[in-house]
Amino acid sequence: GTSLSNAGPFTVFAPTNVAFNKLPAGTVDGLMKDDKKDDLRNILQYHVALGGLKSDDFKDGQVLGMANGDNVTIHVKEGKITLNNSVQIIGTMQASNGIIYAIDRVLLPPAAK
Repeated sequence: GTSLSNAGPFTVFAPTNVAFNKLPAGTVDGLMKDDKKDDLRNILQYHVALGGLKSDDFKDGQVLGMANGDNVTIHVKEGKITLNNSVQIIGTMQASNGIIYAIDRVLLPPAAK
């Protein structure tokens, strides 16, 4: 079972195509290989938080627990929202089961300890 099998609502941070292009060459192809399924799932789940969080709900320094078990730190400065000090929210879409935020970089989970 996956944590995404319940009905939500979810907050999804969705990297744009440009965001994927910023990854080192071959990263995406590498993650599509069978032996990397766990890594890919980990990265995908690192883009999903439970609960439908509106941008007004975000507070500077807020820590969001993500579906993969890691955290993302929110920073709000002069109306701009960034994740983990580097990833910027560039758009918002309401979805039937939550909110989707377009982001300008792919969120990479912290290295496994």
